[in-house]
Amino acid sequence: MSERYPGIQVPTEDGPVLLRNGLIIRFFMHRSHQQFASSAVRALDTYIHAVGPRTLAWYPDREGDWQSMDDSAWKRTRQAMLGGKWAFVTLADNVNIYQHRDFQFEYEGISREEPGQFDDPRRASVMSFWLPTEFLEQRGPGHTRALALELASHLPFDSGYASLVFDTFGKFVNVTRPLNKLCFRYPGVDVLEEHVSWDIGTRIPGAYWLTFLGPQVMGELGSDEALRARLSSPDTNLQQLPEDRAVVTLGTWPQAGDLEAGENLPEYRELARVLEPWLYHHNPEKLRHDDFKPADRLRWERRFLD
Repeated sequence: MSERYPGIQVPTEDGPVLLRNGLIIRFFMHRSHQQFASSAVRALDTYIHAVGPRTLAWYPDREGDWQSMDDSAWKRTRQAMLGGKWAFVTLADNVNIYQHRDFQFEYEGISREEPGQFDDPRRASVMSFWLPTEFLEQRGPGHTRALALELASHLPFDSGYASLVFDTFGKFVNVTRPLNKLCFRYPGVDVLEEHVSWDIGTRIPGAYWLTFLGPQVMGELGSDEALRARLSSPDTNLQQLPEDRAVVTLGTWPQAGDLEAGENLPEYRELARVLEPWLYHHNPEKLRHDDFKPADRLRWERRFLD
């Protein structure tokens, strides 16, 4: 169990469940998969190099059943990512619902030239990399941040972030309702669903430990100097990246915050206020969630603003 991030006991109908924190690195690209297919493969290879070549050992087949990754499966995965108009890939370190899942790679590469019947014009490709907090503690936040920047260097992202996240892999549905309450207590822990890619466009998903800003937002902000002038927290760092992109880092370590303990993450609130005109907000007409009502979703999205 992680020392800095020890986990949270979640009460359920079947008894308490220990919910661990993990770390997620996620990027949104408002463009077609084919435009950066080779770069997507390089990002995957970078992640594999960081976590170990045998770590991602499982993938779901077309029926949704998990199969082990062998040499032929790896070859098919890379061929599908390089040669198709679309790419949908999920790889994980284990699939036992009674064990924690530490590492996972998820990618939805879409085609904007040939969209699906119900695709929104703002739909984006999305790539996610999961790490356990033990990785963060053992390697250190500097190493983890460097990994996120290396992953970002391969991708033509419009937005992205790295954040603590509740580890819900393998958990049962009855964890959902108490989790929806906990997310308001711990505002620095992400509960953002990958479905935001369906209509995020070039908007920013929120304020996080690492917040990646694409050229659209940076252009409208004016310059990195203009953004830096609006960020006064001594723990906030702005780094310019190639191709008119940037990353904002809020402190050395990612923080969960705890409103009940008075930890309201002021630097996160400052960044959210600066980025408010460009923040993503969920459209309840696109995706409904019975356990997370639209009003609660909006309240969570505005947790650093209200």
